[in-house]
Amino acid sequence: MLESNKRGIILDEVIRVKMESVHEQLKQWGELIITTDAGDTYEIHLGDTTFDVDKRLIKFTTPDAEYVIEGDSVESVKKHFSHEADE
Repeated sequence: MLESNKRGIILDEVIRVKMESVHEQLKQWGELIITTDAGDTYEIHLGDTTFDVDKRLIKFTTPDAEYVIEGDSVESVKKHFSHEADE
């Protein structure tokens, strides 16, 4: 049975973050680290990430590829803080 609340959808005891919530957090923060239900982790940036609300997709570009992921597959969102670059 599906149940939803303001933050996400509860499905088989796994809380997924609604795509709109990811979009709002990205607009506020500018850069996020997201993890999908498949265990894939991505760093997304406001400048190269788009949200297709009708198709429920998140699209972003990296130097190596263009990604399209299912928008409601995000299980966690982590805000990425500034830090000194590793050399």
